[in-house]
Amino acid sequence: MKLKDKTIIVTGAAGGLGRAFSLRFAEEGANVVCADVKDAAETVALITDAGGSALSVSVDITGAASVEAMCKAAADAYGGIDGLVNNAAIYAGLTMEPFHEIKESDWDKVMAVNAKGTWLCCKYVYPYLIKRGGGSIVNIASASILEGNPFFAHYTASKGAVWALTRSVSRVVGEQGIRCNSITPGYTMTDASKGLAGDPESFQKNYDYSIQTRAIHRAMEAGDVVGAALFLLSDDSAFVTGQNLNVDGGCINY
Repeated sequence: MKLKDKTIIVTGAAGGLGRAFSLRFAEEGANVVCADVKDAAETVALITDAGGSALSVSVDITGAASVEAMCKAAADAYGGIDGLVNNAAIYAGLTMEPFHEIKESDWDKVMAVNAKGTWLCCKYVYPYLIKRGGGSIVNIASASILEGNPFFAHYTASKGAVWALTRSVSRVVGEQGIRCNSITPGYTMTDASKGLAGDPESFQKNYDYSIQTRAIHRAMEAGDVVGAALFLLSDDSAFVTGQNLNVDGGCINY
């Protein structure tokens, strides 16, 4: 087991990618702290029913006090923290529109969760990783920052900030044996992605296009990203930090 007895916080764990991460990490022996602004009880139940160890924690990652409480709850329950996956983000419910039509309130909300929230989680988990003598932070960015998606400027900009933050954080935490890397997933078949298209015809068009642009001609599922996160959390990547791992089936080749 690659994560045996390690305690890993996964934000946005109530569903989608966050749930996929949580289930796999538990299978690999981790104590998984399933953190979300939504109720993550179902994810926890799936883990515990399978014999794993998990804890549900309510968190609003845009608030320092809430993030600090999340980290404390994890450490109190399991004696410390070994890793963090910054997965929580605003994606579902966004409207496909060019940058000049985005409302200021929508821009601010996306940046607060996706960029500020990731920074806050890195900030408050850091002291716990130091106490542990090392650890790993994995930030989930998006391949949209490489594509230059014309309809999600706020989302794309926020994920670009996550990528840049990863590089900066890695330069600070390395002295304590802590690694920080990012992943840029491609268009993934989660409920959030399916809801963005608005209607079945538009969804099918996006679905077909995403497959055609890849070297591996099939849909990308949540489970396709899990292995990359597991690698970056585990000792297999002990000398990898400040890097981005693009997981999109070969759509973008740089």
